[in-house]
Amino acid sequence: MSFENLAVVTRGGIHTITIKRPSKLNALNRQTLQELYGAIIDASGDDKVRVIVITGSGDKAFVAGADIAEIREQSPTEARSFSQFGQNLMSMIQSLDKPVIAAINGYALGGGMELALACHLRVASSKARLGLPEIKLGIMPGFGGTQRLVRLVGSTLALELALSGEPISAERAHELGLLNQVVEPAQLEEAVKAFAAPLVKAAPEAVRGILQATLQGADINLEAGLALETARFALCCATEDMQEGTAAFLEKRAPEFKGR
Repeated sequence: MSFENLAVVTRGGIHTITIKRPSKLNALNRQTLQELYGAIIDASGDDKVRVIVITGSGDKAFVAGADIAEIREQSPTEARSFSQFGQNLMSMIQSLDKPVIAAINGYALGGGMELALACHLRVASSKARLGLPEIKLGIMPGFGGTQRLVRLVGSTLALELALSGEPISAERAHELGLLNQVVEPAQLEEAVKAFAAPLVKAAPEAVRGILQATLQGADINLEAGLALETARFALCCATEDMQEGTAAFLEKRAPEFKGR
């Protein structure tokens, strides 16, 4: 599949999707959202892909937000459709059974922050800035920002960020638990690879089980979450990878998982 606004490359099981609209600071217009949807679908169905990385081109922006010029021309009906499509994309990313890492190389504002929040792990440059500035434009987040942010940091901080519209530093975002790691800009690519490397080698069924039990379990009651965990644990124990992993532990060697 070819893309106009994305660059896609797979190396060593790591599938990197780079959003490329440098003149717009990688803002998300409808075409870019559609291309990102297609790229994620392609990666999710490729057995060679073990980890997905999403980043932005250049050193200024991860994604500076949704495309304001496009939003301004939308009717309320079109805006509803645009919001729903963006929400569907973000939900699809969050529900993937392969880890998705946001490599935040600069501004992650509005739709850019919402995209980062949908990823499972987030590594940022120390120059990154994260925020939901929509209120300053007379609108509000529409790609799931109000819902994912409150689940990560609680209502008090979520409301502060959304109602002030002011971005926060990468360091502050890390303190709040929004980021897994903050590194110097020149170290971002290697830091992301370091996060991805063990996941590439991990047993796929174990990865899928952890993602599903953790993310879906967070939105159901404890009893149902424990039942989900048990079901996924049993699936892991039915795999050849479980036999290999336990044998390797007992034999004091590194496991070689085959995804079976």
